[in-house]
Amino acid sequence: MSSLTYDLTLAGLSVGAAAALTGIGLIVTYRATGVLNFAHGAIAMLCAYLLRQLVVVWEVPLWAAAALVLLVVAPGFGLALERWVFRPLAVSGGDPARTLVASIGVFVLLVGAAALLWGTGAQEDAPRLLPGEPWGQLAVACAIGGAVWAVTRWTRFGGELRAVVDNRPLAVLGGIDADRVAAAGWAFGTFTAGLTGVLLAPYVRLDPYGLPLLVMEVVAVAVAAGMRRLGVAVGAALAIGVAQSQLTRLHPRGWAEPLVQAVGANLFVVALLVAALALPGVGGKGALPTAVTRRTRAAPREAWLVAGVLFLLPLGFAGSDLRTSIQVPALALILLSLVLVTGRAGQLALGQGAFAGLGALFATLLATGRFPGLPQLPGLAALLVAVLLVAPLGLLTAAPAIRRHGLALALATFAVGVGVSRFVFAQPYATSGLTPPRPAGFGDDRAFYILELALLAGALMVVAGLRRGRVGRALAAVRDHEAGASAAGVGVPALKVAVFVVGAGLAALGGGLLTFGLHSFDPSAYDPIRGLLWFAAIVVLGADSPFAALLGAGLLVGLDAGARGGVAALAIGVLAVLVGRGLGVRGWGRGRGRLTGRGAAARETLAFKAPAAFEQAFQAPATFQAPAAIEQRGPGRSPVTWVRTTATRPAPATLTATHLTVTYGPHPALQDVRIRLPSGSVTAVVGPNGAGKSTLFHCLAGTVRPDTGRVRLGQRDVTRLPAHTRTRLGIARTFQQLVVFPSLTVAENIRIGAEQGRVQDPAATERMTRLFGLRGEQETRGLPTGTLRRVELARALAGDPHVLLLDEPTAGLDPAEVAALARLLRALAADGVAVLVVEHDLDLVAELADTVHVMAAGRIVESGAPDSVLDRTPEPS
Repeated sequence: MSSLTYDLTLAGLSVGAAAALTGIGLIVTYRATGVLNFAHGAIAMLCAYLLRQLVVVWEVPLWAAAALVLLVVAPGFGLALERWVFRPLAVSGGDPARTLVASIGVFVLLVGAAALLWGTGAQEDAPRLLPGEPWGQLAVACAIGGAVWAVTRWTRFGGELRAVVDNRPLAVLGGIDADRVAAAGWAFGTFTAGLTGVLLAPYVRLDPYGLPLLVMEVVAVAVAAGMRRLGVAVGAALAIGVAQSQLTRLHPRGWAEPLVQAVGANLFVVALLVAALALPGVGGKGALPTAVTRRTRAAPREAWLVAGVLFLLPLGFAGSDLRTSIQVPALALILLSLVLVTGRAGQLALGQGAFAGLGALFATLLATGRFPGLPQLPGLAALLVAVLLVAPLGLLTAAPAIRRHGLALALATFAVGVGVSRFVFAQPYATSGLTPPRPAGFGDDRAFYILELALLAGALMVVAGLRRGRVGRALAAVRDHEAGASAAGVGVPALKVAVFVVGAGLAALGGGLLTFGLHSFDPSAYDPIRGLLWFAAIVVLGADSPFAALLGAGLLVGLDAGARGGVAALAIGVLAVLVGRGLGVRGWGRGRGRLTGRGAAARETLAFKAPAAFEQAFQAPATFQAPAAIEQRGPGRSPVTWVRTTATRPAPATLTATHLTVTYGPHPALQDVRIRLPSGSVTAVVGPNGAGKSTLFHCLAGTVRPDTGRVRLGQRDVTRLPAHTRTRLGIARTFQQLVVFPSLTVAENIRIGAEQGRVQDPAATERMTRLFGLRGEQETRGLPTGTLRRVELARALAGDPHVLLLDEPTAGLDPAEVAALARLLRALAADGVAVLVVEHDLDLVAELADTVHVMAAGRIVESGAPDSVLDRTPEPS
């Protein structure tokens, strides 16, 4: 081995060993608590700063300082985080997205504290804990990894750890001290974070932003290991470290040179992009925490008036005060993009800073005539073209958003932000003193500020419009429950793409204005750390409130203006931790909304035992034999009849499935299943757990695509059509686990079905609320199960379906409600609807069904009339 190769290998092993420690710490924390600790890099940075403070500033001996930082401070910090931040989250259910918000809050808090205490400049005198040769670091990484593997595999604690991660409540019932296990995981994770920071600090830039980001880039090794396999994480870290070091030997000529150099310096970033975008996602599918994603009440008119006055006030400023104020409307536009993407659509988007930076860069290049292939453009034209160029790049995050949710989506968007920062903003053409001129006629600070206010006002109207009406309800449904939104007929993939594209355009507009206002392009203003701060700020102040964008921009600029950097990050970090725990801002009208919701729920509970309108609507099934337009009940008139009018009644349609086969790994879930759901009849599917009933149901509904076989609605093949398309063709469904959109009222829930179903009839909402005895203005959050079942069924029927698929529809209902539901289903069948019921209640099946199919081991083993089939069918287990 040549001397250069050997030296580069040693350097790569040194970096790889530090990356391996990060991977080990992240995996142990994740396996012990279920939390992907986004604050890992910030903890590493904090420990590196503390060691430098002790050794360099206070002249404490290195060995004593290292022992204090690594064996006391770092584990103690982990224990504090577990006890005061993450344990309450775990006890309340451990929503992965909620823990993500909390960990980002810790990250931002620590970055702000470090900037406030030590400044934002880089420190070059970090003490070296181990010799320059990598063998010591490599030995430490391998020893720690081997010890963790042995403990998790061969000790009782390892078994307890796996049990807590798999099912914390069940582990507690089994006698396991879940808090002790989680505390041990957090203490070990923060110890490895501190060790990583201490080992890396002498070789990299020690500042509040650089080191945390560098550590978070190597999260790729933990993701590549599936957040479980320590050996894979260590091997990947060492391999990437060595490969990255060896790539520095390559010096190609021509166009490939900058690309190879960029990859060689950022191979961990490439690995992060591959791991986050190509490998299976990690974490749960949760949306943002309820406390910050539910639709907030509109800001009072007085608040908007105050904001208007405050935003107009800088027109009387001059000099540096006006120059600072110019940043506020531009930043408000960037935050407004997060209100749309994260607040309204519920997508965990951590990469919006990348689109803001691209908008700034493209506008600058276009205005200075340096954009490849395009001529120099006037300022406003450059800004517009930059927005048009960046908006389609929102597909970079929209593509993974279509198939990823929650934590997996957060990682994917963060990876995109890091990739853009490293491979675009860090390149020479983006840092070579770009100074864009302002648009003609707006060169004066005051005139430019007026331009910003006009554009901000237009953007506010656009976002406010997207929060109302049909699109607003569809977005709220996607945020609350994607599968439920799709089942209601919402085109979730297309809606996500549209939201990310519009969000990217808004961020690009804000970034361009920020750069024009400051007369320079600063890549550091759009780094991923800044993006996390913006995300945390908008979550803290009310993710679904456009007013929060104005408030957040004012706070972020105002807190750091004229003060030492870090004040804004520190304040936002504290609030984000509180919001992650569910203690923070809940939006305008918080107290009034909570009291109103609680009182409404209480009133509904009192009325729940005797839902008169619901009972009366179905007490005379004969009225359904001749459907007519729904009418108001009056003296001498029959009870409310079925909802169809003659004009909307469809021709009978039969849903048929043939030769359906579905295999999960080596295990067949369905084997050559054939079923026919004729219009005008009720078909039931029964069988024990694991028989394949749910898989068959999902194949018919469109949420599972069979390996072989066909599903037809009438003569149309719908096998490859997604759920929302099937809903629009007339296949409606309900869920075994109730799916009602909690951020929408009862009427808004039903209106989604009326707007997105087979027949788009806005008047169906009122008919359905009367038919089911519901109060349309009531909030759904906190309503009893029986009432929510009615809301879900009303939403499914509002679109006038051909076929109605019901999965365990009586779950949570009392006998009176079950009887009313049975009468409704018989009336629907008499009206020509094909009804499928997957149900465990054999008495209900015997009373209700025309045909019963019995499933076992993925096959239909018997079919026929209820009397002939159910006598030979055992009770489902």
